[in-house]
Amino acid sequence: MDVKLPNLGEGADSGTVVSILVKEGATIKKGQNIIELETGKAVAPIPASAGGVVRSIRVKEGDKLSVGQMILVVDDGGTAPAAAPVVQKTATPRPAAKAAAPVEAEEAVEEISGEELETVNESVAAAPSIRKLARELGLDLRKIRGSESGGRIVLADIKAWLAHVQQIAAQPKSAPGAAAQPAPVSVDFAQWGSIYKRTFTPLRKVIAQRMVESRTLVPEVTQFDEADLTGLNELRKKFAPAYEAKGARLTVTSFVLKAVVKALKQHPVFASSLDEVPGEIVFKEYFHLGLAVDTEAGLLVPVIRDVDKKDLLQLSKDVAEMAAKARDRKLDLKEMQGGTFTISNQGGIGGAHFTPVINRPEVAILGLGKSVLKPVVRDGQIVARMMMPVCVAYDHRVIDGGVAARFTVDLVAALEGFTEADVKL
Repeated sequence: MDVKLPNLGEGADSGTVVSILVKEGATIKKGQNIIELETGKAVAPIPASAGGVVRSIRVKEGDKLSVGQMILVVDDGGTAPAAAPVVQKTATPRPAAKAAAPVEAEEAVEEISGEELETVNESVAAAPSIRKLARELGLDLRKIRGSESGGRIVLADIKAWLAHVQQIAAQPKSAPGAAAQPAPVSVDFAQWGSIYKRTFTPLRKVIAQRMVESRTLVPEVTQFDEADLTGLNELRKKFAPAYEAKGARLTVTSFVLKAVVKALKQHPVFASSLDEVPGEIVFKEYFHLGLAVDTEAGLLVPVIRDVDKKDLLQLSKDVAEMAAKARDRKLDLKEMQGGTFTISNQGGIGGAHFTPVINRPEVAILGLGKSVLKPVVRDGQIVARMMMPVCVAYDHRVIDGGVAARFTVDLVAALEGFTEADVKL
C-alpha cells in the first residue's frame, strides 16, 4: 500500500522533508508520524495513512514533496495488486519542457486532433471513463500526475489539474513588451576578501518566496501614526503583579491584541481576504490574530484563536505559549493557519517606524515600534508622553486610503482608551 503526502491545509501544497522518523523493515501503525515536513514556515509531523511493515522509503531528507506524492510503501499483510503493465507510446513524442519553465494556462489544453489525443491518452494509466472525460475536455493526460498506484490517474487528479490551471489563469500576467526577469548570476565575492557562507535553509526559502509573492502581487500602502501609551503602561505596571500571581506576564502585546479586535469590528474589511478566482472579498466573522515571532531559524507567525472571546489574562498566557513554541520550533502547521490579521511588534528590539509586508492571503498587517518618551502637546501644554510608532500596511485592491486612515485612528484610540475595568482581574 502506498502512503502519500496528505492535504496539508490552507495555503500549503508542498514542503521539504526535514527528517525521516521510520526505517525500512519497521512496523508502523496508522496515524504514526513517519516524516517531518517543513512547509508554510512550520515543521509539521506527517502521520501514516495506513499501518504495516515498511517495505521501501521513497523520499530522503531535503526532498521537496507535493500533495499526493508517495512517501513510502507498506505491506499491510494483504495481497499486493499486480503492477500495471507499461504500455509503449506509439504517438510521436514531443520535446520535453524545461524543468524551470512555468506551466502556462494556455498549455493545459493544446491544439491536438481528437484521433491523436485518443492515441496519446491510451498510453496513460487511467480508467476508460477517465479517458472519455479527458477526450471530451480536450486534455492530454500525460500532463497530469496520477496519484494512485503506478501513477494511475483518477477523477480527483483531473479536478486538481483543472483547479491548478484556473489558478494560473487568474494570476496577473506581465504587460506586453515587459522585460523578462534576468537569470540569477553567481558572484565570486572571495576575489575581494575573506568570506564565509551559510546554507539558505528550506524555511528561509519559504519566507523569501512568501515575501516576493506579497510584494509582487499586492499593491501595498502603509499608513503611519503614533499612539500615546502612557496610560496603558501605568495600568500594565499596576496590575502586572496580580497577573504574575496567576502565572501570566502582562505585556503591551496583550493590550494590542484587544485593541486590534476592537478596530477590526469597526472596520470589517481589514479582517477580509481577496479570493481572486471568483473575484470576491471574503469577510471573516472570527478573529484569529497572527503574531510575528523572531527566531534563530527565521520569522514564524503563530496564530492566536478567538481573541475577541478571551480576557487579557488568557491572552497573556497564549502569547507566551505561542512565542515559546515558535522559538523551539514546536509549532504545529495548524497553529500557523487561519489568521485574520497579523501583528509585527519590533518594540522589544528597538525598531521605530517600518513598512511590514502583508501576510497573504490577509489584506493588512500592523507594525509596531519601540515606545519612547517624547515631548508632545496636551491641552496647550508641552508634556512628556510614551509614544509608540504605529504602521498599518494594507492591500490597496481591497482597502482605500480613507478607510485605512479611519482604521488607524480608531486603533490608536483603542490603544489609548484602556481603563482599570478592562485590566482588573
